[in-house]
Amino acid sequence: MFAVVALLFVLLVVLGAYATVKVVGAAKRRVDDGIAQARRTVEDHTLRAKSFAQPGPAGELAQLRLKLRTSMRATQDALHAGVAEDESLKESLGLFDRLSAHGHELDAELRRLESEPDRATLAERLPELRERTERIVRSADSLRWAARDRARRFAEDELDTLSAQIDVETGALRHWQTTESSSTPPPWPEAPATEAGVTSEQTWSDTPRSQRAEEPTRPAITPPGPRPTYPWQKKTRPESTT
Repeated sequence: MFAVVALLFVLLVVLGAYATVKVVGAAKRRVDDGIAQARRTVEDHTLRAKSFAQPGPAGELAQLRLKLRTSMRATQDALHAGVAEDESLKESLGLFDRLSAHGHELDAELRRLESEPDRATLAERLPELRERTERIVRSADSLRWAARDRARRFAEDELDTLSAQIDVETGALRHWQTTESSSTPPPWPEAPATEAGVTSEQTWSDTPRSQRAEEPTRPAITPPGPRPTYPWQKKTRPESTT
């Protein structure tokens, strides 16, 4: 019995330690992510300020870095958000990782050149740096817009399918309209007109024509029979002859 209690105590201690490590690790990751996000925000604002405040090659270097970082971050967020719903984006994400290696290398080179004192040499290298930046940004933008177009196309296809299903369901819910239209009898054909606009005898009469012909003709007015007399009636007095 004591051994069982000791074993349970050890298991509880191990589980508590594991949970503590997991919680601490998650909290540390959140803190690291927050610090990295704050650092990126501060650096982006600094680059934006340099691009406006520093004329010449130094300001253009800041513009190139800001453009490169903005495009790469937007593409990374779009691909990571889309791969959770579309597994085919994993290949695009792999290509972006390879492109990111070139982007990080170029960003590091641009950051080192910001402190370059030889402005003439820096001005000579600017066209080549500008071309590399444009190529990387163009590739990143192409991946990002392709992923967005794919997601939009999938959403349109799903909406078309859903609309068709709703049309079928609404037709089933209004089934009485189809029943009423099918149960309405067709109109009877009009009887042919005779002379002076008088129509002939209707065809749906209950009495057959032959039976009506065999019936004896009756007088238009039936002569009245003798009137009955009742005991409480007064006798009629004869009329005077005088």
